[in-house]
Amino acid sequence: MPGFKAKIRIGILIIVVVGICLAALYGLLKPISNGCVMTYMYPTYIPISSSESISPVKYGLYLYHEGWKKIDFKEHLKKLSGVPVLFIPGNGGSFKQVRSLAAESDRAYQNGPLERTFYQEASLRPEEGGADINLSGFQLPNQYTSRLDWFAVDLEGEHSAMDGAILEEHTEYVVYAIHKILDQYKVSYDARAREGSAVSGNVPKSVILVGHSMGGFVARAAVIHPRLRKSAVETVLTLSTPHQSPPVALQPSLGHYFTRVNSEWREGYKVQTTNTGRYVSDPVLSHVVVVSISGAYNDYQVRSKLTSLDDIVPPTHGFMISSTAMKNVWLSMEHQAILWCNQLVVQVSHTLLSLIDSRTGQPFPDTQKRLAVFASMLRSGISRNFDWMMQLPSYKQSINAVQNTKEVTGPVLHRPVACPANIHWNEGGLDRDLYIQKNEVTVLAMDGRRRWLDIQKLGSNGRSHFVLVTNLEPCSGIRLHLWPEKGKSATSLPLNDRVVEVTSKMMRIPSGPAPRQLEPGSQTEQAPPSAVFWLGPEDMHGFRFLTISVAPRPTVSGRPPPAASMAVGQFFNPEEGNQELSPWFMLQSTYSQKDLVLEEAHPLAVKLSFAISLGLLPATLSLKTVSCGIRNSGLPEEEAGDLESSRLCKLRCFPPVALAWDDTSGLHIYPNLNSETIVVDSSPAHWSSTQQSEKTIVLLLVDPHCSYKSSISISVSAAASRLLLLYSPKIVGFSIAVVFFALMRQTYSWDLDLRIPSMLTAVESNLTLLSHLFPLAILPIFFSLFLSLLMSQPLPPIASFIGISLICYIFANGFIAILILISHLVFFVAAVTHIFIKTRWQMWERNVCLFFLRWFVNRSSSFFSLKVVRVLRANPVLVTSLTAMVLASLIHPSFGLLILLFSHFLCCHNALCSFLTASCRGQEHNENFDGNSEGYKGSERMTFKFDGSFNRTFPSEDNCSNSPDSSKSFGDTQLDLFHHRHGLLILHLLATMMFAPSVVAWFQRLALGESLPWLLDSVLCIGVILHGICNSKPEFNSFFLSSAAIPIRNIKLYFIYLIAGYWSYFSGLTLAPYRAFYAMGAVGVITFALRMSSRWNGEKKEVSYNSRKHSHRH
Repeated sequence: MPGFKAKIRIGILIIVVVGICLAALYGLLKPISNGCVMTYMYPTYIPISSSESISPVKYGLYLYHEGWKKIDFKEHLKKLSGVPVLFIPGNGGSFKQVRSLAAESDRAYQNGPLERTFYQEASLRPEEGGADINLSGFQLPNQYTSRLDWFAVDLEGEHSAMDGAILEEHTEYVVYAIHKILDQYKVSYDARAREGSAVSGNVPKSVILVGHSMGGFVARAAVIHPRLRKSAVETVLTLSTPHQSPPVALQPSLGHYFTRVNSEWREGYKVQTTNTGRYVSDPVLSHVVVVSISGAYNDYQVRSKLTSLDDIVPPTHGFMISSTAMKNVWLSMEHQAILWCNQLVVQVSHTLLSLIDSRTGQPFPDTQKRLAVFASMLRSGISRNFDWMMQLPSYKQSINAVQNTKEVTGPVLHRPVACPANIHWNEGGLDRDLYIQKNEVTVLAMDGRRRWLDIQKLGSNGRSHFVLVTNLEPCSGIRLHLWPEKGKSATSLPLNDRVVEVTSKMMRIPSGPAPRQLEPGSQTEQAPPSAVFWLGPEDMHGFRFLTISVAPRPTVSGRPPPAASMAVGQFFNPEEGNQELSPWFMLQSTYSQKDLVLEEAHPLAVKLSFAISLGLLPATLSLKTVSCGIRNSGLPEEEAGDLESSRLCKLRCFPPVALAWDDTSGLHIYPNLNSETIVVDSSPAHWSSTQQSEKTIVLLLVDPHCSYKSSISISVSAAASRLLLLYSPKIVGFSIAVVFFALMRQTYSWDLDLRIPSMLTAVESNLTLLSHLFPLAILPIFFSLFLSLLMSQPLPPIASFIGISLICYIFANGFIAILILISHLVFFVAAVTHIFIKTRWQMWERNVCLFFLRWFVNRSSSFFSLKVVRVLRANPVLVTSLTAMVLASLIHPSFGLLILLFSHFLCCHNALCSFLTASCRGQEHNENFDGNSEGYKGSERMTFKFDGSFNRTFPSEDNCSNSPDSSKSFGDTQLDLFHHRHGLLILHLLATMMFAPSVVAWFQRLALGESLPWLLDSVLCIGVILHGICNSKPEFNSFFLSSAAIPIRNIKLYFIYLIAGYWSYFSGLTLAPYRAFYAMGAVGVITFALRMSSRWNGEKKEVSYNSRKHSHRH
């Protein structure tokens, strides 16, 4: 019965794992609509030739030219006078991918800067040095003075994300390309001077690097390269680049290269001092600015967490921004789409052109100015102020600290930027003022009126916040002012000077498609909002009135007004709009839809706090309008629910907007919300995650005149895909730990004189709650939390961290169980086929018709009688180990591991064939005797079961045992050998699979000339090979060591497996599964050292069972 329950548990586990994988596959393959506009161009690629011998011939350098006319390449190179930008493609990328960025940069230079708007602009945050620098007088250029010259390196489409050696070679060539580009400008400058052409500007001294995917990491690696000229690179922009770790963190050398580069970058931003702390020089990288752009949740290959610059680049020298939070972009996009998505490409092009100083024609030398340009051009005002709008505790504390230092006797005299004087309205258009008596204000047309709101009256009863959404442009369509109360102001300035214009506090948000007017003069549906305006109590402190002025209907600045104009504002209490969604509520919504109702007169801003991050459990949020204030407007009650009333609701209620915020990926905006799956690209439940990552805050901007029915359901397929995308490195590390724990279980059973359990039985036993699951899976998690406290690091969200880690561990057990079952099926089919062919062959040997075949076999046997062949056949272990090590050292590590796997396979196959043959002979022997004979009452028989375990159901054949212990049957010996080598095969199969991506890259580079593999990979693989060779038999699971000074010590291998399993477990927790390879190599080295020590000390290990206690019955 216990065995049956174990099979049920394994079966359920496998079904769950397969179900999650299928659901995730469905979610990943589902078509995605990213909303991107295609970019078009007329590309020409000019090769930059080089006669230098140091240039690798397999790579190339090109200059991009936009235009359909044919040009002379040499003459074009002579005219180089712009700012050099080098594009570095990513994994498997092409140099031609530069065409979208280069083409839009050329158009941007010709057409000039983007049209200026008067929304609130983003600026540097205090932690980025925004409070310590003075940028007065600094503003973005009104025209571009220099063009961008785009270069691109041709890296032959090599898979740099799969092999560390490729990354290093790419870095070497990029350094060469940077020097070649700078030298080319000097050559062009000198050529123009010799020809007497007009020479203006300075020769560039630095190159802007733009890298996509792994190309961005290559750019950072080139910056710290020892052969790079000083200040040759000062600005780096990366697109969907993994900075924290490789996206496929399997190869040890690849992970080591990432770690080394990131470590050098951390050291590069530190002040250089002597050992005594004396100042030597400024940080080596003090002049380098890095900005990382991620593709957000639609980028399945590189998650936003990997693109983060945290703990690599200080905030004063760089930041990461998601494409969903970028100004004028607001979209999530796939990994390749980020190169051609027109919205993003245009914004990036104007950003790079804005870096150029109009006086010198080269990028600003000041680091803070360049960072300020990036912040102003890429960030949006709403992204900067979302924490403030949400009234988070950290914000409240900072506000209280500021308010405690201020006098409360008068208004706050900080003055936002006023609208420019050239945009003015006809004062006569403001024909009469409106005084609003309710806490809500609505604008349905550009009527040229000014609305007065009494802050003291309407902002009472806790309604201390004011929010307004509109589709009118600031300054040209709508203006807002704060007015002090007459006679109550502490200043003696005239009234007009004490009025503060706050129009510039309007923050732009993406708007959905505008409604179409069906016929002239007809009423259209309510327009979607394009801006949000938010005032807190600290902003309105000391003021009595807020005025909202709307422009008159005639065209302003030569532009017609929008087809439908709208503005809805409200004084509200943020606490009334808070909705806390508990974990239980979210888990219930996975199988049943949950509803929330927003009644009329609800707050305009409704905050939904999801207790579980939407990056882990994406929620489908739908809003349906139930009513829209028709009862309050005087219509009969029976008409409130008819179709005409529903049509009127669309004319009265503006389309809802959802703003989701995540601590990792930033802002995500969903305009015209009807039914959307809201997902943020967060990374919760990691060891390095912050407490804020556990929750997701969604701010709904909904019309307060209308009531809504909100439905929330969790998308199972999206949740499954997010689970595998976020935690696949953790699952890989845990899978290796599961195999180590299973080997520990096998070794421990052998040392206790018990039968070696099958791998499937060992994996199942490790899931037992108290005896194995707690010490193997739960205890390391608590130990990791203790380490965080010990190192004064912030704790991750404890509940989600423990829960997700256990789910990943159980998933890893299911994956290993599937792998074991598949291998069992292969071995069983191969063994049965082998026995069948061998039996038939013995019958065919007597057939005269096979005389020729027997003659061929006899001739072949003469080859095996050669002395060299006989020596090799007599030492198969030596041949296997040498062949595997040579291949791992000189060709590729995976080939050496394949030789080891082949050795394991042959041994398992022979052991299983011997066992099945012995089982058949035992059954035949039993049939020749009476089953009731006294001598066979206690006999046992064996049958093979598909789950990998065996029942002893055949009589023991003592005469067939190859063991000196006659109590051990031949079948038992072969069965133990099969289980032992099968465990090693599973472990080393995982090691080989970790090198599979590197093998793909190796085959691609085979025709180009392959260099030797990295020493680290070869050494670790040799350690794995030594483990397979030195632990080839179960008898080698323990070692006896003795010396004159040290007493006899029995070293148990199961303890070493336990330590290796814990190391692999922690490697999974740190999202660095390649570090588990260190444990595999270390186990091999330890095993080899113990074997050599045993031989050196004269302790000859014998294949003996005399010292073991058996309960075998005869």
